[in-house]
Amino acid sequence: QVQLVESGGGSVQTGGSLRISCAASEYLVSRRSMAWFRQAPGKEREGVAHIGSDGSTTYADSVKGRFTIAKDHAANTLYLQMNSLKPEDTDMYYCAGSIFRPALSGRLVSNNYLYWGQGTQVTVSS
Repeated sequence: QVQLVESGGGSVQTGGSLRISCAASEYLVSRRSMAWFRQAPGKEREGVAHIGSDGSTTYADSVKGRFTIAKDHAANTLYLQMNSLKPEDTDMYYCAGSIFRPALSGRLVSNNYLYWGQGTQVTVSS
């Protein structure tokens, strides 16, 4: 049974950094397209960053230059390094795994991902 388990969320001040992790089981991170999404209560889930099986990356405009998505193949883990955090980055963050290669236009679309973690909360205070 595929499991994605996020960790590493927490509270930071504006301008701070956090790295969140997503440990996968029964799912090879190295061979799959994966992504990070975020969602606040009452809002739609927003795609933040995607990484393909070839290592190619895609970022939402709101996080370009501040967030970096990466995989550790040996640890079978997905990461999101978040720098220069802003209060508007406050959300529940979810990792997601696909079973195919989303087209460029669909890399940050939640419907293209089958597997989801339970989420980790990131709170940025001003």
